[in-house]
Amino acid sequence: MDGSASTTDRGAGLRAYIGSFTAGGGRGITVAAVDRATGTLTPLAAVNSVDNPSCLALAHDGQVLYAVSDCDDGLAVAYRPTASGLALLGRPVPVGGRGPTHLSVSGNRLLTAHYASGSVSSLPLAADGSLAHPASVLSHQGSGPDTDRQRGPHAHQVLPDPSGRWVLSVDLGTDSVRVCSLDPETGALHVHTETALRAGSGPRHLVFHPHGAVAYVVHELMPQLTVCRWDAAAGLLTPVGEVPLCSRTAPAEREYPSVGAVSGDGRFLWVAVRGSNLIATLSLLDGAGRPGLTETTGCGGSWPRDLVVDPSGSRLYVSNEWSGDVTWFDADPLTGRLRHAGRAEVPAAACLVLA
Repeated sequence: MDGSASTTDRGAGLRAYIGSFTAGGGRGITVAAVDRATGTLTPLAAVNSVDNPSCLALAHDGQVLYAVSDCDDGLAVAYRPTASGLALLGRPVPVGGRGPTHLSVSGNRLLTAHYASGSVSSLPLAADGSLAHPASVLSHQGSGPDTDRQRGPHAHQVLPDPSGRWVLSVDLGTDSVRVCSLDPETGALHVHTETALRAGSGPRHLVFHPHGAVAYVVHELMPQLTVCRWDAAAGLLTPVGEVPLCSRTAPAEREYPSVGAVSGDGRFLWVAVRGSNLIATLSLLDGAGRPGLTETTGCGGSWPRDLVVDPSGSRLYVSNEWSGDVTWFDADPLTGRLRHAGRAEVPAAACLVLA
């Protein structure tokens, strides 16, 4: 593959990049063509450069794809999309933490969150998008009441806020979200504020409403969502309410929510729930701060780990790790109701991005 090729070399077609757990039989990163009319995914190639590329993120201009290797010796790697798939852009670099589970791009930095070591890092990005070793590693401190899962910090997600002024890190082990400053010159991360959430809830994933003033925190250890007010001027995240994610009072097995996704028009919120293998649909029609559960829908597979809304806003893709597939649903624009529309086999699917 030609490492200098750009996304223009493959035309204007929409692509899906699907990360997977190679330890579970995954192919690494699967590249698939996307039929915009039907949502159908057609696998084109697979790239297996690092183990367990469980989370992916695109550069702001879409010209570079980043992945983390979810292993004890955590790595990050950059690729340039090409006509034939993906080309490595430089060598994989250490992230400075163990078991990285998430990454995102903030300005000229790649941010990574490390579950096993309970830390987050910022890595410099060169002009061509290639990676350098971490400029800063911020270690979390604390624990939670769940002695099986919360004996220490477990950073599960790190992302910039919509204003670009702050970095938020979600920690399952400490039941909190840290708001950090990111020095634009040095890349150093410093804790600005820390928001405590319900003890034992295990916050895993945060997603902002499109208008930027409300955030939703998905909890892994309790099937619930915390609604938060976000003050970008002060860098302050304030919980204002909690919403259950399942309508049943006595589920057949323990449930582990994973991620949330908001429709582009801000009218609906979808949350994946593992264990029961459901997608919860919440209406935001009464206001961004007042989500209401309207229905739950089978995810079409087992252990839904990631959700992605397509650019049209009318389709939702679900990465099902244990059943080894990606399913997609058409979303009703008036109700947010989901209708199963297709499936593609992707062993040990963990995450998906569209570009």
